[in-house]
Amino acid sequence: MHKIALHTRLKAGKEAEYDSVHSTISDELDAALRTAGVHHWNIWRSGRELFHVVEVDDYQAMRKELATNPVNIVWQSVMAELLEVADDYSGDDMGLAKVWELP
Repeated sequence: MHKIALHTRLKAGKEAEYDSVHSTISDELDAALRTAGVHHWNIWRSGRELFHVVEVDDYQAMRKELATNPVNIVWQSVMAELLEVADDYSGDDMGLAKVWELP
């Protein structure tokens, strides 16, 4: 299992809309994430900065599977209106580099 940390940034003034959109996600998106191997996905927000921790069977495989999933494509179009940089879902990245962990 992979535990991946991610960072994204909201466009200015989109904080409340982002929070609202994430107050509930569709059952279809939930199912797509779980089918792609996601066990947990947590997001924290500080102002416009978003920090994600994703626990997933295989991060790159999840990204590649979601890249062509119609439900995720719609979701990403909504996110593109809220985030500074759109996600390409190439599956080539590994998230943020881990610097330290309390053993």
